[in-house]
Amino acid sequence: MENPAASPLLALSNVSVQFPDEGGVASFAVHNANLDLKGGEILGVAGESGSGKTQLLMAIMGLTPRSARLSGNLVFKGEELLHARRQRLRELRGNRIALVFQDPMTALNPYLTIGRQMTEVLEYHGGHSRAAARVRVLAMLESVGIDNPSLRIGQYPHQLSGGMRQRVMLGMALLCEPDLLLADEPTTALDVTVQAQVLDLLLELRARLGTAILLVTHDLGVLARVADRIAVMQAGNIVEQAEVTALFAAPQHPYTRMLLDSARRLDAGSA
Repeated sequence: MENPAASPLLALSNVSVQFPDEGGVASFAVHNANLDLKGGEILGVAGESGSGKTQLLMAIMGLTPRSARLSGNLVFKGEELLHARRQRLRELRGNRIALVFQDPMTALNPYLTIGRQMTEVLEYHGGHSRAAARVRVLAMLESVGIDNPSLRIGQYPHQLSGGMRQRVMLGMALLCEPDLLLADEPTTALDVTVQAQVLDLLLELRARLGTAILLVTHDLGVLARVADRIAVMQAGNIVEQAEVTALFAAPQHPYTRMLLDSARRLDAGSA
């Protein structure tokens, strides 16, 4: 008999996302993607802009546009989600599956304080009172490294630095202690020091909460630091998957070798 504990937390089988053009011809944003992610694992998805990484995340979250054509199977904790009802997906989003968007400045509501945006998550998903939610939010802000949380909770996004906004987004995503965290380019536009702090925070949160993380980025250096495994995407296709050390030591696909060579040239040029 199969051990349920050994089953993947998330399993994608031949998942495709297509968008029809004006002539009705559908092009693939994601084509026959096969992935699995175990509890507590960090899986990196690497590729250039336009390779389909973000559309893959949107399919997992159930946030693709209504015009998208979805096919395949997407199973989360034994439940098929790719064709699930939108009400069921809303129940899971922010609760069991959370997403950190690429740009926290546009993802956060500029008209609401940080505290109000975060307490809403707990009021909606956890049934907390506003007072109880505030206590939980203050503790979360402290846990993600926000200084003086009692001050920050009353501030607006524009009053925080880029690194602090990204920490707020992480804290908001983790309020309900999700089983799976999807992170879309979480270190883009951050300076090297802040980038390192955010990556360390991801590792710390994984260790403390056991959260599995699907980390999307074009930066292989980021994945070398935190990922257990890497899947490489090119033009909507996953062209290679491997343990992180094996992929860097002996990449099998020409596109993977090109990405690694490009990263090495950038590193050499910045030395």
